[in-house]
Amino acid sequence: QVQLVESGGGLVQAGGSLRLSCAASGRTISSYDMGWFRQAPGKEREFVGRIRWSLNTYYADSVKGRFTISRDNAKNTVYLQMNSLKPEDSAVYYCAFRCYSSTSCDYWGQGTQVTVSS
Repeated sequence: QVQLVESGGGLVQAGGSLRLSCAASGRTISSYDMGWFRQAPGKEREFVGRIRWSLNTYYADSVKGRFTISRDNAKNTVYLQMNSLKPEDSAVYYCAFRCYSSTSCDYWGQGTQVTVSS
């Protein structure tokens, strides 16, 4: 069983930055792709980005150039650095373990709230 705990969410003004962390336990993440997703009220969960075991990264067009995913395998942790935040980035952000695509992952965290004020 894999447990994922996100942290780092909060309230920030538009144009500001936040860094989310996702600490994994139960399995080492080094051989697996990890993903970040978000869900705003009344909307479906959407793909934010993915980091492969090879360190290749992929991003949704809506966050490309503003968000960066990284990983520290020694800490079994994945990060989402979010810059130039916009009100439309407000959502609950989830990390996911062992992702096969932009929609399919095996384990999910509980999420952390990000609110961007205008």
